[in-house]
Amino acid sequence: MRPFEYGVDGPKVIVAGVDGSETSLRAGAYAWGLARRAGARLVVVHVSPVASMGTLTPGGAAALRETADEISAQIRRELEAAAGREQVRYDLVTELGDAYAVLARVADESRADAVVVGASAQAGHRLIGSVAVRLVKAGRWPVTVVP
Repeated sequence: MRPFEYGVDGPKVIVAGVDGSETSLRAGAYAWGLARRAGARLVVVHVSPVASMGTLTPGGAAALRETADEISAQIRRELEAAAGREQVRYDLVTELGDAYAVLARVADESRADAVVVGASAQAGHRLIGSVAVRLVKAGRWPVTVVP
């Protein structure tokens, strides 16, 4: 019988989607812990939605961009604080666009072994599908959905 092997084949690259919501922040914390324990590189992805017709009012698009910048800055501060306490290699990717499309592209480009996202609480996702459901249906990476 072979001896028990301690997690040497775990993920080497973990992509975590963080949008500032409570569930996404829990997903980011979970992904951080996975990366720390596995010695993996963590790629934290923050995607801001592209301005829609409703935000094209004077100042609407600017307010949306300002909010996205504030969330991105908050995420960066949290990562830097955590990195000061624990040794985790991480990158922060911030982009405008569709969350699914950006997360899928970043996961493919970084050759992710795992993707971690928070569960959606938005009612409309029953019709069009949440980012998490779309990632799972893509079937290219193991996806962990954190409640």
